[in-house]
Amino acid sequence: MHVIPMTLKDVFVLEPKRFGDARGFFSETFNERLFHQHVPGVRFVQDNHSLSREAGVLRGLHFQRPPHAQGKLVRVTRGRVQDVIVDLRKGSPTYGAHEAVELSAENWRQLWVPPGFAHAFCTLEPDTEFVYKVTDFYAPEADDGLRFDDPDLGIAWPFPSEALILSDKDRTLGSFKDFDSPFTYEAPERRV
Repeated sequence: MHVIPMTLKDVFVLEPKRFGDARGFFSETFNERLFHQHVPGVRFVQDNHSLSREAGVLRGLHFQRPPHAQGKLVRVTRGRVQDVIVDLRKGSPTYGAHEAVELSAENWRQLWVPPGFAHAFCTLEPDTEFVYKVTDFYAPEADDGLRFDDPDLGIAWPFPSEALILSDKDRTLGSFKDFDSPFTYEAPERRV
């Protein structure tokens, strides 16, 4: 598995190897020992799987507040998405910045989204299946999010806003300027 650090601190793209022949392919999509070399101490407690029937379905920007903050290891098993994350950790050198990556069944990439990041994806193809592991259970009382079209975040989505398909909940999420983040960045210790 190839691991690529992203611009945002503590975020990684993982590229699992696929071994194929005329029958199909085999891929080890998760290896705890290898994952912990890059992200130590993470324990996944739940796997989720969503299907979006149409291109232009946008889900997010979602996160859970502490004490139920979630890290996510996300991937696409069918179709393609534009995956977007926003750093919400106060004190982070990339606080408020976002990054986008395309995840698809073809490129087989995965994205590690640490706790303290808002996460969203927009489907680029019909019948896209999105699969992810999370580090804490879903807690409705901790569920929160930010507007997908917040001007202070300036995220460029692959479709015009009026063409995107969102839940009623996602259309009414709060703004970044009014958001008081409960997340704090923990800088790595310097070795002398």
